[in-house]
Amino acid sequence: MIKFKVVVAGAKNVGKTSLLRRFATGKFERSTLSTIGVDFETKKVVVDDTEILLNIWDFAGEKKFRLLFPSYVSGASGALMLYDITNEDSLNDLYDWINVISSVPNSPKTKILIEAKSDLVRKVKREKALEIFDKFKFQGEMLSTSAKTGENVEKAFEMLGREILKNSLKRCSNCGKHYPLELKFCQYCGSKSN
Repeated sequence: MIKFKVVVAGAKNVGKTSLLRRFATGKFERSTLSTIGVDFETKKVVVDDTEILLNIWDFAGEKKFRLLFPSYVSGASGALMLYDITNEDSLNDLYDWINVISSVPNSPKTKILIEAKSDLVRKVKREKALEIFDKFKFQGEMLSTSAKTGENVEKAFEMLGREILKNSLKRCSNCGKHYPLELKFCQYCGSKSN
């Protein structure tokens, strides 16, 4: 099984913890307390016949905790970034999160943008979010998710896993195992990469 560290980022109250808990447990908790510092979940996903264990770090959205964020981003393969479709400030706040993530040496190669709370009435124009999506070269597609209904929650994490695989590893044509893109030879069987 392949293990990847990922971080979940976004403004306070965008629904990061609710999304993560829905993914990890399959349940929606109506009253979730704000994360203080970081929260952590682990869950397995299967992407194209490959088992991936995601070690997911849910980071508090409050500005006072952002000084700690770079140390948690270090070593992460992916970042799931959320904004709340009912709150334009949460979309604008993504600029801060992107800057923090980008400032970390060896920052995650894979960044996914997620629209949260799709069960509520949209107040943020999707076109504005798509501009940010294109400007910062987010991978995959911008999914609308709802922790309450479960809409696209599994799909978001599967997409994250798929994009991390694509951006970090290649499959050996000889033995079928995944190994880092930067290697010229498979670390398992020694075959030269294509």
